[in-house]
Amino acid sequence: MNATPGLQQRIYSIDLLRGIAMIIMALDHVRDYFHADNFLYDPTDLSQSNAWLFFTRWITHFSAPVFMFLAGTSAFLQSERKTRKQLAIFLLTRGLWLMLLEHTIVNFAWSFNPHFLFFRMAVIWALGFCMIVLAALIFLPKQIILIIGLLILFTHNMLDSIHASGNGFGDFLWAEFHERRRFFIGGRVVATGYPILAWIGIMALGYCFGGLYRKGMDAVARKKQLLIIGSGAILLFFLLRAINLYGDKSPWAI
Repeated sequence: MNATPGLQQRIYSIDLLRGIAMIIMALDHVRDYFHADNFLYDPTDLSQSNAWLFFTRWITHFSAPVFMFLAGTSAFLQSERKTRKQLAIFLLTRGLWLMLLEHTIVNFAWSFNPHFLFFRMAVIWALGFCMIVLAALIFLPKQIILIIGLLILFTHNMLDSIHASGNGFGDFLWAEFHERRRFFIGGRVVATGYPILAWIGIMALGYCFGGLYRKGMDAVARKKQLLIIGSGAILLFFLLRAINLYGDKSPWAI
């Protein structure tokens, strides 16, 4: 279809990827509600699970990273139409609204308890928090943002052996930064479901990735770079899982 004059053109490949991630996320939530044993053991534990259940859990690990990554990409696309100050204000206000939404509407939708006895700082909270951080990062040169994103991506698991064992403010800050934990605060449970460090790196990389869709970018060159980045990431994943010396579920995480 021809683009309608005056209307913003969408990048359908990005929309398609978002849609696929949403479908996968729905699969994850359906399993939570209809597979009671999900709360008794990890579906990725093959000693208790099965291949199909394992797959329905494993594939959902793509959902949150895709949302975070493409949120950064969308921020870059916004930068094509906004000044840095305008974009920073947009990211700041959008981030604050998402964080508020997590602890009001989303919280109530999970529990239907108007007393709000349980607060889970989950994906919507993390998404909003990372937008606020990105609002500051965009004032740095894009090369620096890329370096920050890569450093976080490749080194954050080095912190896995550090644990917050108490229930104090410092323990809470560390857990929100890098460790999933539950805290008892004022008679309520607060869970750091999505520690923000790794997500900041993913959103920063998504912002840099948006440069492949900047105005005037050659489509052939973009496709070539996408194939290189994608193939390299897949090979690196298999390498890390094969050696099992670094990353999730490795000895570093003990």
